[in-house]
Amino acid sequence: MFKKILVANRGEIAVRIISTCKILDIHAIAIYSEVDAESPHVMEADEAHCVGEAQVSESYLNIDKIIDIAKKSGADAIHPGYGFLSENAHFAKKSKNEGIVFIGPAPETMAQMGDKVLARKRMKEVGVPVIPGSDDPIADAEKAVSFADDIGYPVMLKAAAGGGGIGMEKVNDADALKKAFHSNQRRAENYFGSGSLYIEKALEVPRHIEVQVLGDQHGHVIHLGERDCSIQRRHQKVFEEAPAIGLSDELLSRLHEAAVQAAKSLKYENAGTLEFLVEDDEFYFLEMNTRLQVEHPVTEWVTGVDIVQEQLKVAAGEKLSVEQPQIKIKGHSIETRIYAEDPKTFFPSPGTIDDFHVPESEYIRLDTGVRSGTEITPHYDPLLAKLIVYGKSREEAIDRLEKTLDECDIRGLKTNLSFLREVSKHPEYTAGNVTIHFINEHF
Repeated sequence: MFKKILVANRGEIAVRIISTCKILDIHAIAIYSEVDAESPHVMEADEAHCVGEAQVSESYLNIDKIIDIAKKSGADAIHPGYGFLSENAHFAKKSKNEGIVFIGPAPETMAQMGDKVLARKRMKEVGVPVIPGSDDPIADAEKAVSFADDIGYPVMLKAAAGGGGIGMEKVNDADALKKAFHSNQRRAENYFGSGSLYIEKALEVPRHIEVQVLGDQHGHVIHLGERDCSIQRRHQKVFEEAPAIGLSDELLSRLHEAAVQAAKSLKYENAGTLEFLVEDDEFYFLEMNTRLQVEHPVTEWVTGVDIVQEQLKVAAGEKLSVEQPQIKIKGHSIETRIYAEDPKTFFPSPGTIDDFHVPESEYIRLDTGVRSGTEITPHYDPLLAKLIVYGKSREEAIDRLEKTLDECDIRGLKTNLSFLREVSKHPEYTAGNVTIHFINEHF
Protein backbone atom coordinates (compact mmCIF):
# COMPACT_ATOMS: atom_id res chain seq x y z
CA MET A 1 0.00 0.00 0.00
CA PHE A 2 1.05 3.61 -0.57
CA LYS A 3 2.77 5.58 2.17
CA LYS A 4 2.07 9.11 0.89
CA ILE A 5 -0.75 10.26 -1.38
CA LEU A 6 -1.12 13.75 -2.82
CA VAL A 7 -4.76 14.77 -3.23
CA ALA A 8 -4.91 16.96 -6.33
CA ASN A 9 -8.22 18.64 -5.54
CA ARG A 10 -10.04 20.84 -3.05
CA GLY A 11 -13.34 21.06 -1.14
CA GLU A 12 -15.48 18.17 -0.05
CA ILE A 13 -13.89 15.54 -2.28
CA ALA A 14 -10.41 16.34 -0.96
CA VAL A 15 -11.71 15.97 2.62
CA ARG A 16 -13.41 12.69 1.62
CA ILE A 17 -10.21 11.19 0.17
CA ILE A 18 -8.06 12.40 3.07
CA SER A 19 -10.42 10.69 5.54
CA THR A 20 -9.88 7.34 3.81
CA CYS A 21 -6.12 7.91 3.76
CA LYS A 22 -6.28 8.28 7.54
CA ILE A 23 -8.24 5.02 7.90
CA LEU A 24 -5.52 3.22 5.92
CA ASP A 25 -2.72 5.03 7.82
CA ILE A 26 -1.54 6.81 4.67
CA HIS A 27 0.13 10.23 4.92
CA ALA A 28 -2.20 12.66 3.09
CA ILE A 29 -0.77 15.66 1.23
CA ALA A 30 -3.10 18.52 0.32
CA ILE A 31 -2.59 21.28 -2.23
CA TYR A 32 -4.35 24.62 -2.04
CA SER A 33 -4.61 27.87 -3.92
CA GLU A 34 -3.91 31.17 -2.18
CA VAL A 35 -7.62 31.75 -1.45
CA ASP A 36 -8.04 28.22 -0.03
CA ALA A 37 -5.29 28.49 2.59
CA GLU A 38 -7.76 28.19 5.52
CA SER A 39 -9.98 25.53 3.94
CA PRO A 40 -10.96 22.37 5.86
CA HIS A 41 -9.15 20.09 3.40
CA VAL A 42 -5.92 21.91 4.24
CA MET A 43 -6.57 21.52 7.97
CA GLU A 44 -7.44 17.83 7.65
CA ALA A 45 -4.33 16.83 5.69
CA ASP A 46 -1.05 15.72 7.27
CA GLU A 47 0.83 18.13 5.01
CA ALA A 48 -0.25 20.95 2.71
CA HIS A 49 1.41 23.01 -0.01
CA CYS A 50 0.29 26.17 -1.79
CA VAL A 51 0.00 25.41 -5.50
CA GLY A 52 -0.56 28.93 -6.80
CA GLU A 53 -2.99 31.77 -7.31
CA ALA A 54 -6.77 31.46 -7.22
CA GLN A 55 -7.26 30.96 -10.96
CA VAL A 56 -7.54 27.24 -11.69
CA SER A 57 -5.04 27.50 -14.54
CA GLU A 58 -2.49 28.73 -11.98
CA SER A 59 -3.38 26.21 -9.26
CA TYR A 60 -5.58 23.11 -9.51
CA LEU A 61 -4.98 22.73 -13.26
CA ASN A 62 -1.25 23.47 -13.10
CA ILE A 63 0.09 20.01 -13.95
CA ASP A 64 3.79 20.86 -13.73
CA LYS A 65 3.42 22.54 -10.34
CA ILE A 66 1.33 19.72 -8.87
CA ILE A 67 3.75 17.03 -10.00
CA ASP A 68 6.67 19.08 -8.71
CA ILE A 69 5.01 19.26 -5.27
CA ALA A 70 4.31 15.52 -5.38
CA LYS A 71 7.96 14.74 -6.17
CA LYS A 72 9.41 17.10 -3.55
CA SER A 73 7.04 15.84 -0.83
CA GLY A 74 7.79 12.20 -1.60
CA ALA A 75 4.28 11.20 -2.68
CA ASP A 76 4.11 7.77 -4.25
CA ALA A 77 0.59 8.30 -5.64
CA ILE A 78 -1.81 11.06 -6.71
CA HIS A 79 -5.59 10.93 -6.25
CA PRO A 80 -7.26 13.46 -8.59
CA GLY A 81 -10.79 13.36 -7.08
CA TYR A 82 -13.37 14.50 -9.63
CA GLY A 83 -13.34 17.53 -11.94
CA PHE A 84 -10.12 19.48 -12.55
CA LEU A 85 -7.48 16.94 -13.77
CA SER A 86 -9.36 13.76 -12.86
CA GLU A 87 -9.92 12.75 -16.51
CA ASN A 88 -6.82 14.35 -17.99
CA ALA A 89 -4.86 11.58 -19.72
CA HIS A 90 -1.80 13.83 -20.08
CA PHE A 91 -1.68 14.40 -16.33
CA ALA A 92 -2.05 10.68 -15.66
CA LYS A 93 0.70 9.83 -18.14
CA LYS A 94 3.05 12.49 -16.83
CA SER A 95 2.54 11.28 -13.25
CA LYS A 96 3.35 7.75 -14.37
CA ASN A 97 6.46 8.91 -16.22
CA GLU A 98 7.67 10.59 -13.02
CA GLY A 99 7.27 7.33 -11.11
CA ILE A 100 4.12 8.43 -9.30
CA VAL A 101 1.02 6.21 -9.43
CA PHE A 102 -2.08 7.94 -10.79
CA ILE A 103 -5.10 6.60 -8.90
CA GLY A 104 -7.38 5.94 -11.84
CA PRO A 105 -7.48 3.96 -15.08
CA ALA A 106 -4.70 3.81 -17.66
CA PRO A 107 -4.10 7.08 -19.58
CA GLU A 108 -4.99 5.32 -22.84
CA THR A 109 -8.39 4.29 -21.44
CA MET A 110 -9.04 7.81 -20.19
CA ALA A 111 -8.20 9.28 -23.60
CA GLN A 112 -10.44 6.83 -25.42
CA MET A 113 -13.46 7.36 -23.16
CA GLY A 114 -12.81 11.11 -22.94
CA ASP A 115 -13.49 11.47 -26.64
CA LYS A 116 -17.24 10.94 -26.79
CA VAL A 117 -17.18 10.02 -30.48
CA LEU A 118 -14.48 7.38 -29.95
CA ALA A 119 -16.33 6.11 -26.88
CA ARG A 120 -19.55 5.66 -28.90
CA LYS A 121 -17.66 3.70 -31.54
CA ARG A 122 -16.02 1.48 -28.94
CA MET A 123 -19.32 0.71 -27.23
CA LYS A 124 -20.97 -0.16 -30.55
CA GLU A 125 -18.11 -2.53 -31.32
CA VAL A 126 -18.64 -4.45 -28.07
CA GLY A 127 -22.42 -4.60 -28.43
CA VAL A 128 -23.51 -1.92 -25.96
CA PRO A 129 -26.53 0.01 -27.31
CA VAL A 130 -25.82 3.64 -28.26
CA ILE A 131 -28.26 6.40 -29.25
CA PRO A 132 -28.57 6.77 -33.05
CA GLY A 133 -26.18 9.52 -34.11
CA SER A 134 -23.06 10.51 -36.02
CA ASP A 135 -20.14 8.06 -35.96
CA ASP A 136 -17.66 10.87 -36.65
CA PRO A 137 -17.34 14.56 -35.73
CA ILE A 138 -19.55 16.89 -37.79
CA ALA A 139 -17.39 19.25 -39.86
CA ASP A 140 -19.73 22.27 -40.20
CA ALA A 141 -23.28 23.54 -39.69
CA GLU A 142 -24.42 22.52 -43.18
CA LYS A 143 -23.32 18.92 -42.66
CA ALA A 144 -24.98 18.98 -39.23
CA VAL A 145 -28.31 19.99 -40.79
CA SER A 146 -27.97 17.34 -43.47
CA PHE A 147 -27.31 14.65 -40.86
CA ALA A 148 -30.14 15.82 -38.60
CA ASP A 149 -32.56 15.80 -41.56
CA ASP A 150 -31.72 12.13 -42.07
CA ILE A 151 -32.31 10.96 -38.47
CA GLY A 152 -35.09 13.47 -37.68
CA TYR A 153 -35.50 16.21 -35.08
CA PRO A 154 -35.15 16.85 -32.20
CA VAL A 155 -31.42 16.15 -31.92
CA MET A 156 -28.76 16.73 -29.31
CA LEU A 157 -25.68 18.66 -30.39
CA LYS A 158 -22.74 17.65 -28.20
CA ALA A 159 -19.05 18.45 -27.70
CA ALA A 160 -16.87 15.41 -28.44
CA ALA A 161 -14.53 16.30 -25.58
CA GLY A 162 -17.35 17.63 -23.40
CA GLY A 163 -18.76 17.07 -19.94
CA GLY A 164 -21.07 18.66 -17.40
CA GLY A 165 -23.51 19.76 -20.07
CA ILE A 166 -21.09 22.30 -21.57
CA GLY A 167 -21.28 22.43 -25.36
CA MET A 168 -24.53 20.44 -25.29
CA GLU A 169 -27.85 21.67 -26.67
CA LYS A 170 -31.15 20.19 -27.78
CA VAL A 171 -32.42 21.63 -31.08
CA ASN A 172 -35.76 21.12 -32.78
CA ASP A 173 -35.20 22.35 -36.35
CA ALA A 174 -32.60 23.29 -38.96
CA ASP A 175 -32.52 27.01 -38.16
CA ALA A 176 -31.92 26.37 -34.47
CA LEU A 177 -29.23 23.82 -35.34
CA LYS A 178 -27.33 26.31 -37.54
CA LYS A 179 -27.30 28.87 -34.74
CA ALA A 180 -26.45 26.36 -32.05
CA PHE A 181 -23.61 24.79 -34.02
CA HIS A 182 -21.35 27.84 -34.07
CA SER A 183 -22.02 28.92 -30.47
CA ASN A 184 -21.45 25.42 -29.10
CA GLN A 185 -18.34 24.99 -31.21
CA ARG A 186 -16.86 28.15 -29.69
CA ARG A 187 -17.89 27.07 -26.19
CA ALA A 188 -16.34 23.62 -26.68
CA GLU A 189 -13.09 25.18 -27.90
CA ASN A 190 -12.94 27.48 -24.89
CA TYR A 191 -13.66 24.82 -22.28
CA PHE A 192 -12.10 21.68 -23.74
CA GLY A 193 -9.57 22.93 -26.29
CA SER A 194 -11.49 21.18 -29.06
CA GLY A 195 -14.49 22.44 -31.02
CA SER A 196 -15.31 18.96 -32.32
CA LEU A 197 -19.09 18.31 -32.22
CA TYR A 198 -21.33 15.33 -32.91
CA ILE A 199 -25.06 14.71 -33.08
CA GLU A 200 -27.37 12.24 -31.35
CA LYS A 201 -31.09 11.67 -31.71
CA ALA A 202 -32.81 13.33 -28.71
CA LEU A 203 -34.94 11.00 -26.59
CA GLU A 204 -38.24 12.52 -25.43
CA VAL A 205 -38.65 11.44 -21.79
CA PRO A 206 -35.48 9.60 -20.73
CA ARG A 207 -34.20 8.82 -17.27
CA HIS A 208 -30.50 9.14 -16.46
CA ILE A 209 -29.35 5.85 -14.98
CA GLU A 210 -25.71 5.02 -14.32
CA VAL A 211 -23.84 1.92 -13.20
CA GLN A 212 -20.81 2.00 -10.89
CA VAL A 213 -18.01 -0.40 -11.86
CA LEU A 214 -14.73 -1.36 -10.22
CA GLY A 215 -11.80 -3.14 -11.87
CA ASP A 216 -8.40 -4.30 -10.68
CA GLN A 217 -5.08 -5.16 -12.29
CA HIS A 218 -5.85 -8.89 -12.05
CA GLY A 219 -8.70 -8.85 -14.57
CA HIS A 220 -11.59 -8.65 -12.11
CA VAL A 221 -14.48 -6.30 -12.95
CA ILE A 222 -17.63 -5.98 -10.86
CA HIS A 223 -20.60 -3.60 -10.68
CA LEU A 224 -22.06 -2.00 -7.56
CA GLY A 225 -25.57 -1.54 -8.90
CA GLU A 226 -27.14 1.53 -10.42
CA ARG A 227 -27.99 5.12 -9.49
CA ASP A 228 -30.86 7.27 -10.73
CA CYS A 229 -29.55 10.75 -11.49
CA SER A 230 -32.48 12.04 -13.53
CA ILE A 231 -33.13 15.24 -11.58
CA GLN A 232 -30.79 17.77 -13.17
CA ARG A 233 -30.64 21.49 -13.80
CA ARG A 234 -28.72 22.63 -16.89
CA HIS A 235 -27.63 19.01 -17.43
CA GLN A 236 -26.01 18.95 -13.98
CA LYS A 237 -27.27 16.56 -11.33
CA VAL A 238 -28.99 17.83 -8.17
CA PHE A 239 -30.58 14.67 -6.70
CA GLU A 240 -29.12 11.17 -6.95
CA GLU A 241 -30.35 7.95 -5.44
CA ALA A 242 -29.65 4.25 -5.26
CA PRO A 243 -31.14 1.92 -6.22
CA ALA A 244 -33.24 3.17 -9.15
CA ILE A 245 -36.93 2.40 -8.74
CA GLY A 246 -39.56 1.42 -11.30
CA LEU A 247 -37.22 -0.50 -13.62
CA SER A 248 -37.79 -4.18 -14.29
CA ASP A 249 -35.34 -6.75 -12.96
CA GLU A 250 -34.76 -7.82 -16.55
CA LEU A 251 -33.78 -4.30 -17.65
CA LEU A 252 -31.53 -3.80 -14.63
CA SER A 253 -29.84 -7.10 -15.33
CA ARG A 254 -29.14 -6.05 -18.93
CA LEU A 255 -27.83 -2.66 -17.75
CA HIS A 256 -25.45 -4.18 -15.21
CA GLU A 257 -24.26 -6.76 -17.72
CA ALA A 258 -23.62 -4.10 -20.38
CA ALA A 259 -21.61 -1.96 -17.94
CA VAL A 260 -19.41 -4.87 -16.88
CA GLN A 261 -19.05 -5.98 -20.51
CA ALA A 262 -17.93 -2.48 -21.49
CA ALA A 263 -15.44 -2.23 -18.63
CA LYS A 264 -13.99 -5.66 -19.34
CA SER A 265 -13.54 -4.77 -23.02
CA LEU A 266 -11.40 -1.82 -21.87
CA LYS A 267 -9.46 -3.95 -19.36
CA TYR A 268 -10.66 -1.29 -16.96
CA GLU A 269 -8.80 -0.66 -13.70
CA ASN A 270 -10.05 1.44 -10.76
CA ALA A 271 -13.49 3.09 -10.32
CA GLY A 272 -15.58 4.12 -13.29
CA THR A 273 -19.19 4.85 -14.17
CA LEU A 274 -21.17 3.93 -17.27
CA GLU A 275 -23.93 6.48 -17.85
CA PHE A 276 -27.07 5.52 -19.78
CA LEU A 277 -30.35 7.07 -20.88
CA VAL A 278 -33.32 4.80 -20.28
CA GLU A 279 -36.64 5.12 -22.12
CA ASP A 280 -39.45 2.65 -22.90
CA ASP A 281 -37.64 -0.29 -21.30
CA GLU A 282 -34.58 0.27 -23.50
CA PHE A 283 -31.21 1.79 -22.57
CA TYR A 284 -28.53 3.63 -24.51
CA PHE A 285 -24.88 4.38 -23.66
CA LEU A 286 -24.34 8.05 -22.93
CA GLU A 287 -20.73 8.26 -21.72
CA MET A 288 -18.22 6.76 -19.34
CA ASN A 289 -16.70 8.75 -16.49
CA THR A 290 -13.24 7.38 -15.77
CA ARG A 291 -13.06 8.70 -12.21
CA LEU A 292 -14.77 8.86 -8.84
CA GLN A 293 -18.30 10.26 -9.18
CA VAL A 294 -19.72 13.07 -7.03
CA GLU A 295 -22.64 10.78 -6.17
CA HIS A 296 -20.58 7.77 -5.07
CA PRO A 297 -21.82 7.97 -1.41
CA VAL A 298 -25.31 6.62 -2.23
CA THR A 299 -23.72 3.51 -3.72
CA GLU A 300 -21.40 3.17 -0.73
CA TRP A 301 -24.38 3.30 1.62
CA VAL A 302 -26.53 0.64 -0.06
CA THR A 303 -23.61 -1.74 -0.80
CA GLY A 304 -21.36 -1.16 2.21
CA VAL A 305 -18.34 -0.84 -0.12
CA ASP A 306 -15.92 2.06 0.48
CA ILE A 307 -15.23 3.02 -3.14
CA VAL A 308 -12.29 5.32 -2.36
CA GLN A 309 -10.66 2.58 -0.31
CA GLU A 310 -11.08 0.19 -3.24
CA GLN A 311 -9.54 2.81 -5.54
CA LEU A 312 -6.42 3.03 -3.39
CA LYS A 313 -6.07 -0.73 -3.04
CA VAL A 314 -6.38 -1.59 -6.72
CA ALA A 315 -4.06 1.29 -7.70
CA ALA A 316 -1.51 -0.26 -5.33
CA GLY A 317 -1.86 -3.57 -7.16
CA GLU A 318 -4.14 -5.36 -4.71
CA LYS A 319 -7.20 -7.35 -5.77
CA LEU A 320 -10.69 -5.97 -5.26
CA SER A 321 -11.86 -6.65 -1.69
CA VAL A 322 -15.24 -7.96 -2.84
CA GLU A 323 -16.53 -10.28 -5.54
CA GLN A 324 -19.79 -9.86 -7.46
CA PRO A 325 -21.82 -12.42 -5.47
CA GLN A 326 -20.99 -10.53 -2.26
CA ILE A 327 -22.62 -7.31 -3.51
CA LYS A 328 -26.08 -7.05 -1.97
CA ILE A 329 -28.19 -3.89 -2.20
CA LYS A 330 -29.71 -3.00 1.18
CA GLY A 331 -32.12 -0.12 1.75
CA HIS A 332 -32.27 3.16 -0.13
CA SER A 333 -30.01 6.22 -0.18
CA ILE A 334 -30.55 9.73 -1.56
CA GLU A 335 -28.00 12.51 -2.12
CA THR A 336 -28.76 16.18 -2.65
CA ARG A 337 -26.17 18.79 -3.58
CA ILE A 338 -26.30 21.98 -1.53
CA TYR A 339 -25.00 24.90 -3.61
CA ALA A 340 -24.30 28.56 -2.92
CA GLU A 341 -26.64 29.71 -5.63
CA ASP A 342 -29.88 31.56 -6.22
CA PRO A 343 -32.67 28.97 -5.78
CA LYS A 344 -34.67 30.41 -8.68
CA THR A 345 -32.05 31.27 -11.32
CA PHE A 346 -29.43 28.67 -10.21
CA PHE A 347 -26.74 31.32 -10.70
CA PRO A 348 -23.77 31.09 -8.26
CA SER A 349 -23.98 33.31 -5.18
CA PRO A 350 -20.51 33.83 -3.66
CA GLY A 351 -20.14 35.19 -0.14
CA THR A 352 -19.10 34.21 3.38
CA ILE A 353 -20.90 31.52 5.38
CA ASP A 354 -21.91 33.11 8.69
CA ASP A 355 -23.50 29.96 10.08
CA PHE A 356 -23.47 26.40 8.75
CA HIS A 357 -25.74 23.91 10.48
CA VAL A 358 -26.85 20.49 9.22
CA PRO A 359 -28.40 17.97 11.65
CA GLU A 360 -26.44 14.82 12.47
CA SER A 361 -27.66 11.25 12.95
CA GLU A 362 -26.69 7.69 12.07
CA TYR A 363 -28.88 8.01 8.96
CA ILE A 364 -27.30 11.25 7.73
CA ARG A 365 -23.93 11.64 6.00
CA LEU A 366 -22.58 15.09 5.24
CA ASP A 367 -19.65 15.39 2.82
CA THR A 368 -18.47 18.97 2.90
CA GLY A 369 -15.41 21.16 2.51
CA VAL A 370 -16.81 24.26 4.22
CA ARG A 371 -17.74 25.44 7.70
CA SER A 372 -18.95 28.64 9.37
CA GLY A 373 -16.64 31.47 8.26
CA THR A 374 -15.66 29.91 4.93
CA GLU A 375 -15.68 32.35 2.02
CA ILE A 376 -17.19 31.01 -1.20
CA THR A 377 -15.31 32.70 -4.01
CA PRO A 378 -16.32 32.99 -7.66
CA HIS A 379 -13.24 31.02 -8.70
CA TYR A 380 -14.64 27.51 -8.16
CA ASP A 381 -17.79 25.40 -8.29
CA PRO A 382 -20.18 26.71 -5.58
CA LEU A 383 -20.90 23.25 -4.11
CA LEU A 384 -21.11 23.63 -0.32
CA ALA A 385 -21.94 20.09 0.69
CA LYS A 386 -23.51 16.79 -0.25
CA LEU A 387 -26.30 15.73 2.07
CA ILE A 388 -26.83 11.97 1.96
CA VAL A 389 -29.56 10.12 3.83
CA TYR A 390 -30.40 6.44 4.25
CA GLY A 391 -33.61 4.53 4.89
CA LYS A 392 -34.74 0.92 4.86
CA SER A 393 -37.09 1.95 2.04
CA ARG A 394 -37.29 4.87 -0.42
CA GLU A 395 -40.24 6.26 1.53
CA GLU A 396 -38.23 6.25 4.75
CA ALA A 397 -35.24 7.86 3.02
CA ILE A 398 -37.42 10.63 1.55
CA ASP A 399 -39.04 11.25 4.93
CA ARG A 400 -35.60 11.63 6.55
CA LEU A 401 -34.41 13.85 3.70
CA GLU A 402 -37.41 16.18 4.08
CA LYS A 403 -36.92 16.50 7.84
CA THR A 404 -33.18 17.02 7.54
CA LEU A 405 -33.53 19.70 4.85
CA ASP A 406 -36.14 21.48 7.00
CA GLU A 407 -33.63 21.62 9.86
CA CYS A 408 -30.66 22.78 7.77
CA ASP A 409 -29.68 26.37 8.50
CA ILE A 410 -27.02 28.02 6.36
CA ARG A 411 -26.69 31.79 6.67
CA GLY A 412 -24.64 34.56 5.09
CA LEU A 413 -25.22 33.72 1.42
CA LYS A 414 -27.93 32.42 -0.87
CA THR A 415 -28.32 28.66 -1.10
CA ASN A 416 -30.56 26.27 -3.01
CA LEU A 417 -31.97 24.75 0.22
CA SER A 418 -35.49 26.03 -0.45
CA PHE A 419 -35.40 24.49 -3.92
CA LEU A 420 -34.20 21.14 -2.54
CA ARG A 421 -37.02 21.19 0.01
CA GLU A 422 -39.58 21.81 -2.75
CA VAL A 423 -38.23 18.93 -4.85
CA SER A 424 -38.13 16.50 -1.92
CA LYS A 425 -41.81 17.20 -1.17
CA HIS A 426 -43.06 17.30 -4.75
CA PRO A 427 -45.71 14.60 -5.26
CA GLU A 428 -44.23 13.54 -8.62
CA TYR A 429 -40.81 13.09 -7.00
CA THR A 430 -42.12 11.11 -4.06
CA ALA A 431 -44.11 8.97 -6.51
CA GLY A 432 -40.91 8.30 -8.47
CA ASN A 433 -42.18 9.93 -11.66
CA VAL A 434 -38.89 11.55 -12.71
CA THR A 435 -37.15 12.12 -16.03
CA ILE A 436 -34.30 14.45 -17.00
CA HIS A 437 -37.00 17.08 -17.75
CA PHE A 438 -38.38 17.04 -14.18
CA ILE A 439 -37.12 20.49 -13.16
CA ASN A 440 -38.12 22.18 -16.41
CA GLU A 441 -41.60 20.69 -16.18
CA HIS A 442 -42.31 21.41 -12.51
CA PHE A 443 -40.24 24.48 -11.52
